[in-house]
Amino acid sequence: MIKSILTQRPTKLYWCYPLNEFRAAFCVQKKRSNRTEVIKVPIMGIPGVDRELKKILKANMDEVGARRRAREAFKNIQLGIDHILFKTPCDGIKMEESYEKNSKGLEIFCKSWLPSASKPKAAVFYCHGYGDTCSFFFEGIARKLASSGYAVFAMDYPGFGLSEGLHCYIHSFDGLVDDVIEHYSKIKENPEFHSLPSFLFGQSMGGAVALKIHLKQPKAWDGAILVAPMCKIADDMVPPKFLTHILIGLANVLPKHKLVPNKDLAEAAFRDLKKREQTAYNVVAYKDKPRLKSAVEMLKTTEEIEQRLKEVYFDLLAYLN
Repeated sequence: MIKSILTQRPTKLYWCYPLNEFRAAFCVQKKRSNRTEVIKVPIMGIPGVDRELKKILKANMDEVGARRRAREAFKNIQLGIDHILFKTPCDGIKMEESYEKNSKGLEIFCKSWLPSASKPKAAVFYCHGYGDTCSFFFEGIARKLASSGYAVFAMDYPGFGLSEGLHCYIHSFDGLVDDVIEHYSKIKENPEFHSLPSFLFGQSMGGAVALKIHLKQPKAWDGAILVAPMCKIADDMVPPKFLTHILIGLANVLPKHKLVPNKDLAEAAFRDLKKREQTAYNVVAYKDKPRLKSAVEMLKTTEEIEQRLKEVYFDLLAYLN
């Protein structure tokens, strides 16, 4: 049975671009009479970025090596970010980062946060948003959950963040979901966590990932928390039908090309300048135009989810911006 804060009237969900903030995404409705202003924050304006760091940031981030070098180079700078989620204490928390090869031979970045002094109450499995990573702002959320007695597990999808694969390329959304299921199923099979209630936590596109996981494994999960879930792309944010058909056709020929028009939402948008500045510190986030195949796969996924929402039958808490 679905439990949520959604109203009974039809709810229109808008395309959510990952903003790497506590709420995961800033869903923007474009109105003819009230155009949304998007302010770009130049990465080179970050305090502490010297010439060598600029070189690292200017590198092509398509391959994972460049992304990992950027993250490593910015580790100390990120620790100084003036944000509550980075200042969350890690006392009493056992944190671990690792790389594990999946069945496709790709090296996947994984992270866990466990309460060190007691047995976890439940296990929370995180699904991040489009272009994002589990290694940035989610750090603070995970610490808060772990300090409250929950075991928290996260991964970067193949091609995202610190995991191997072409940056932000989704060849198959179902395949991406299967990659997540494979990794999280191994954790759930661990005798240490096998008996714990297990919950999915999906943000933005990760909300769609979480729902797809549930649809594939309807009896495997005790519930989910969805933050600004990508369940539908608003009609006014989808290109005209004729252009959509052209893009779908091109995706079969040029699947990896960054050709999809993304209007003003290709850049992070925040209400206050401070948060806009902090977004720039997420140096491994994808900031280019969506790849053709990735855009088509996300569009197909939202259409499927919209049609199959009636099949969702577990405890669900959804937060919408």
